Amino acid sequence: MGHIREYYEKIIKLQESEWEFIASHFEKREFDKHEIITPKGETENFLSFIETGIVRFYIPNEESELTFNFSFHKEFTCAYDSFLTQTPSEYELQALTKTVAWQISYDNLQKVYAQTQAGNYLGRFASEKLFLSKSKREIALLKYNAKERYLQLFSEQPNILRFIPLKYIASYIGVTPQALSRIRRQIS
Repeated sequence: MGHIREYYEKIIKLQESEWEFIASHFEKREFDKHEIITPKGETENFLSFIETGIVRFYIPNEESELTFNFSFHKEFTCAYDSFLTQTPSEYELQALTKTVAWQISYDNLQKVYAQTQAGNYLGRFASEKLFLSKSKREIALLKYNAKERYLQLFSEQPNILRFIPLKYIASYIGVTPQALSRIRRQIS
């Protein structure tokens, strides 16, 4: 759990008692490569901190899957809209690699918010960060063409290019794998 504390301590200095209270509400889970973490149609009940691994967000479809986000080690992840509203998820989270995560349930997170000042601050920080990331992605999808979105990954999200299979990168930038191959040939 040291990675979670390290993540938190970059944002706010925790009192030892606050950290102990927060840490006591997390449980360790391990997911196999390609295991579904949150199935479509089920309510997200856990906020997860990825200790190691990569998680993919996608909309399952009979014809093709639509990948729209990734989370990497030392990041929080979940089907956040489902988690907040406690309604069924419209998409799935899948471990792309063997993944170790520390999870806190919705109810336990509410306790952390209610009983610690740091928890409230950290929750707000995480929500704001997620909102900014989603807004930036939306703008990129509307403003830039596929080639520009692909090139943007080099500077803004190099982990995606380094660790994610090309078929998921293609879906993430909104093109077919064949179109991504053409883009890659154009820029090499």
